[in-house]
Amino acid sequence: MSDISLNRRTCLVLLASGGASLGPWPAAAKTPDAADWVAWKAAFLAEDGRVIDHLQEQATHSEAQGYALVLAEWFGDAEVFRRIFQWTEAYLAVRNDPLLAWRWRPGAVPQIDDYNNASDGDLFYAWALARAAYRFAEPSYLARAKAIAEFLSDACLRPDPRDPARLVFLPAAEGFQDADSVTINPSYIMPLAMKELGLRTQTDKLLQASSDGESLLAEFAEAGLIPDWVTLTTQDWAISPRHSALSGYEAIRCSLFLIWSGLTEHPAVLNAAVAYKTTAGAGESPIVFDLAENTLRETSRYPGYAAVAALALCREPLPEFIASQPYYPATLHLFAKIAAHVGRPGSNLC
Repeated sequence: MSDISLNRRTCLVLLASGGASLGPWPAAAKTPDAADWVAWKAAFLAEDGRVIDHLQEQATHSEAQGYALVLAEWFGDAEVFRRIFQWTEAYLAVRNDPLLAWRWRPGAVPQIDDYNNASDGDLFYAWALARAAYRFAEPSYLARAKAIAEFLSDACLRPDPRDPARLVFLPAAEGFQDADSVTINPSYIMPLAMKELGLRTQTDKLLQASSDGESLLAEFAEAGLIPDWVTLTTQDWAISPRHSALSGYEAIRCSLFLIWSGLTEHPAVLNAAVAYKTTAGAGESPIVFDLAENTLRETSRYPGYAAVAALALCREPLPEFIASQPYYPATLHLFAKIAAHVGRPGSNLC
């Protein structure tokens, strides 16, 4: 297993010495091909608008529905957008508030056995609706986005226990806050989504959460790679004791979302780039890092994960999209292509 003893100072030394040369980034990355969206739909989207995760018992999650809405809006697919929205409203919008239940399972009784929400699913869902209201000239989408944004702010944004003036984004409305601590998933912080949704729905707390989230990720990055789960107390922060000490399938989204947000020089992006550069193997992408042992635990050949690594490493072109990979890396693959186009990496780190 490869050693990944990374902190801010180590990353800067590696960059300065050329040990993690990232190479030049083109002036303008190519926008994702519509054929990729067609292939993604054929692989993961049912005719009725339900996104199917074949590796998760054919289940559907609010995160997947939100991600799919973002993709449909990006590719200008108004009809598919409508179908995804209608299915989600019929089957996941079943709480006593504007948020979505986080999971629906076909064949299960009941099909929803946990009505808690997933805040990242709600965030992406509302973000897509706010954008689609303008792109598809449908005011009802904005009204729904505003209802979600306002309630999400009230239910899932809480003061940082160490600094009540700062906001942190809870993973759900229930189960992640104690009297003197909160547990968060750093990959739920998507600054661009928070900022755009906050602006379009006039939800000021989301605007603050975007800025505070960016700062929080920078603080975590001072210690190295971003953990999958973090607990904040009144005294400090630490890897969540309820979760493994990993930076893996959750945290892989952090650098992706930061680059998509145009934050190409964020220290978490720098750390990810160095980790990918120093642990990459032939045909394998680093995925799961053990933060307790400072080792690389797991790699993958799925091109979606390679696309996220290439994005952080400023490498073009990104790997070719294939729909035969599972839902999660396939979706991150399309997101990486969008981020390469929208984020336009071109910092002095690349």
